[in-house]
Amino acid sequence: MSKGGDTPKDPWTDRAREYAVNLALRLLIALAGLMPYRWRIPALGWMTSRIVAPLAGYSARVRENLALALPDLPEAEMRRLMRAVPDNAGRNMMEMYSADEFSARARHSPVSGPGLPAIEAARAEGRPVIFVTGHLGSFNAARVAMVEQGFEMGVFYRPMKNRYFNVHYTEAMGSLSQPMFEQGRRGMVQMTKHLKGGGVLAILNDLNAHGGVPLPFFGQPALTSLVTAELALKFDAPLVPVWGIRRKNGLDFDIHVEEPIAPGDPVAMTREFNERLERQVRRNMDQWFWIHRRWKDGTGDMADQGAARLAQMQGGGDLLE
Repeated sequence: MSKGGDTPKDPWTDRAREYAVNLALRLLIALAGLMPYRWRIPALGWMTSRIVAPLAGYSARVRENLALALPDLPEAEMRRLMRAVPDNAGRNMMEMYSADEFSARARHSPVSGPGLPAIEAARAEGRPVIFVTGHLGSFNAARVAMVEQGFEMGVFYRPMKNRYFNVHYTEAMGSLSQPMFEQGRRGMVQMTKHLKGGGVLAILNDLNAHGGVPLPFFGQPALTSLVTAELALKFDAPLVPVWGIRRKNGLDFDIHVEEPIAPGDPVAMTREFNERLERQVRRNMDQWFWIHRRWKDGTGDMADQGAARLAQMQGGGDLLE
């Protein structure tokens, strides 16, 4: 028996649920894939928003996160985002499963921003570059566009919890660019070798991080990994926020490269990333993945553990030692 007399979870039931979700998503992707690209992308966005999100509880999670982060948000805007956020998520998924057509379109996205001279200088000097971003707009569009600019970036990623869907999802993600480094000891070793050789790396740093520290995001403590900042310091790499913002037509993107985050204390660097991401999210509320449990461990035991790690950092400890 589990604590409190709760019925223990049945792993076979969890597996059956994962498999059913995998089949349903594969079916929707296959149906949308029969359409021309310009219809396919909005079609899966619509299906994700109207069918998948309500059934999977994503719409409710969007509401919960918005209520926490923006308690004064008008109800009409809340309802709009409960539809728009899953729509953007569905578009992102279908774009990844349309790699050739998506890449052909995304590689011509305009790239601008004050961070361009810094990354060009680092490349000329043979130094690594770390692009840091979040689940905003389309990271994959930024990824493809920067590869077109000559930055052959590796990607550090966290596997999806659904083991069945993760197999083909990872294959689809890898078809856009290589190399890819899976979160874990092996992936970390491969990634550090890549950086030591002057490679370019991209990391999404807006997920709930169990080994992170509680830092403000929309005024709430959110466990955030310090590893990205630590890697930048360890390998003397500029830490450069980059965003792929979806245009109003829903199919094209503008890529913005910000000034590098100044090197210093990893906590301060990561805090600045959260601040920059929040500014971008506020400008593009429907393009951030409000479906994530970003503040899941913002209070309670996990936050206490994160605070202990923060104290360790402030005392001179190094999480990469």
